Amino acid sequence: MEKIPKDQILTRIKIENLWWNKPYEIPITISDWSPRPYLELFLPLIENRQIRRAVVLMGPRRVGKTVLIHHAIKRLLKNGIPPRQIGYFSVDHPLYNGLSLERFLELFKEAGGIDYTKIPTFIFFDEIQYLRDWEVHLKSLVDSHPNVKAIASGSAAAALRLMSMESGAGRFTDFLLPPLTFHEYLSLLKKADMLIEEIQPNENSIFRAKNIEKLNQSFLHYLNYGGYPEVVLSPEIQRDPGRFVKADIIDKVLLRDLPSLYGIQDIQELNYLFTTLAFNTANEISLEELSKDSGVAKNTIKRYIEYLEAAFLIRTVQRVDQSGRRFKRANFFKVYLSNPSIRCALFSPIQAEDSAMGRLVETAIFSQWFHGGKMDLFYGRWQKGEVDLVSLGPGNNVLWAVEVKWSDRFVQNIAELKSGLNFCHSNNLGRIMVTTRTQRINKVYKNVEFEFVPASEYCFTVGFNLIQGKKTERILHPVN
Repeated sequence: MEKIPKDQILTRIKIENLWWNKPYEIPITISDWSPRPYLELFLPLIENRQIRRAVVLMGPRRVGKTVLIHHAIKRLLKNGIPPRQIGYFSVDHPLYNGLSLERFLELFKEAGGIDYTKIPTFIFFDEIQYLRDWEVHLKSLVDSHPNVKAIASGSAAAALRLMSMESGAGRFTDFLLPPLTFHEYLSLLKKADMLIEEIQPNENSIFRAKNIEKLNQSFLHYLNYGGYPEVVLSPEIQRDPGRFVKADIIDKVLLRDLPSLYGIQDIQELNYLFTTLAFNTANEISLEELSKDSGVAKNTIKRYIEYLEAAFLIRTVQRVDQSGRRFKRANFFKVYLSNPSIRCALFSPIQAEDSAMGRLVETAIFSQWFHGGKMDLFYGRWQKGEVDLVSLGPGNNVLWAVEVKWSDRFVQNIAELKSGLNFCHSNNLGRIMVTTRTQRINKVYKNVEFEFVPASEYCFTVGFNLIQGKKTERILHPVN
């Protein structure tokens, strides 16, 4: 049996590293894309050499990890890093099958003419999960080669998260690239000027729509198609989102990534559960109910939910009572899709007047907050009421609460918001936010200020401020 000639591998490496020769640029198919704001958070981790760690870029399929890597390479070039000190490998290419990371470095040295043992280099391993025991190899590389700054990425998100936490303690820095926020979505389409920024002294920015009806049209489009850059920019994909999102993102996770990682035998069972959860996004559910409806044991369902969450397809949110106290047993909880556009891909596009619109708006709002990383977010539910979004601070004190609505009628009927009012009185909150469809106004009712804000404006504002807050944190604490 013939082996793949080394010269073919070296030729492939040179093709992937176009910037080694003039004009020292990344592929034009990528350079034409606008960088996501996450580049400003990702780049300091790459450039920091004070602590020897590999950067592991994680995230769902098709959110732009490869594009982010190349934008980072472009920035390194702009910052004066010699082109041949930057190496990139798409590990999933057939020519690289069976190569170890050490072998990649040797080939990099031969193809680029750079001695990585003596000269500082940046080496990017894209789709690293295709290398067996990648986490062991990567840890060894970090320990053995102080001049190599290794950056790895992969689309098998669950495998990357699990293995980086278990095997890379002290050697890996994880970086999550989530689906698009509403702010990023509008920026990508160059429509961010639909809102006016009001900068508050020593506070977060507030955004107001120039025309709320036009903004809501874009918001509806975001709910249906806005999670993935390729979908946002392709009308052809939008005509059949299921073909792209479901086949290339969801099915590959459910049918390949999770079964191979966790040894799941009954794929149909897993697929049924995910479809059920997706259809009921933002609804309260229980293991008991899911087990009864599906005939699957509760422990099995619990494991499946953990797997789906590890793969960034869903997020679970726990319940608190009227006083903001957590329940000792999590018998009930909510499950949210990590991005609302997944629902459209699985079922059908939603319209502004559909009965499920309220739950999809709630899903969108939660998905903006999920970009903040580990957030102490909950929902309130008790015998006679509920509140959609609750934030707890130190000592489990309630910091703030939000009622998510897709209607303007509560502006004139505040008394109907008695659950939110009672929650505020129980937790000494002087204010609660309520999202609307178009109305923005503040009203005081029974010593509580109700701040009514359009849901689309709120989503944009949250996404913008979270990314700005992260930037500040990264600058102050670049290696944490």
